[in-house]
Amino acid sequence: MIYSQKVFLFLLRVAMGWMMFYAGITKIMDPAWSAEGYLKGAKIFSGFYQWLLSPGMLPIVNLVNEWGLTLLGLSLIFGIFVRLSSFLGAILMLLYYFPILDFPYPNPHSLIVDEHIIYACALLLFASLRAGRVWGLEQWCAGLPICSRFPRLRNMLG
Repeated sequence: MIYSQKVFLFLLRVAMGWMMFYAGITKIMDPAWSAEGYLKGAKIFSGFYQWLLSPGMLPIVNLVNEWGLTLLGLSLIFGIFVRLSSFLGAILMLLYYFPILDFPYPNPHSLIVDEHIIYACALLLFASLRAGRVWGLEQWCAGLPICSRFPRLRNMLG
């Protein structure tokens, strides 16, 4: 990878990390925040999203949203466990996409593709390029003795 590609991959990873971290931490800090309003209007897979609204599931959904975004952001910013967190983040972005999709319009200004699809694609790009090894902690972590003892784990995480 040439230097300019590394620079822009790093900048994209950190910028997207900050955006995800901020989205998550503001949810954690707001005791009134809940995913309930977002899920209530689900147009596609409404049965699945109604199940997520059930009293036993909603607290788990809220926790996954808050901490999932926060930890995804930290992972991208610090460049550690990027492969795993990016894959899980892409799934999260698709879970955000479907409730608002009124096929073929996810919102009034989009046709099929909206920001959630772009985020999911960028996250999958990070996972495939091992973006955490570009000026991130994954490069350091790969050199640790524990990583050499468990190469499958190292491959999955970053």
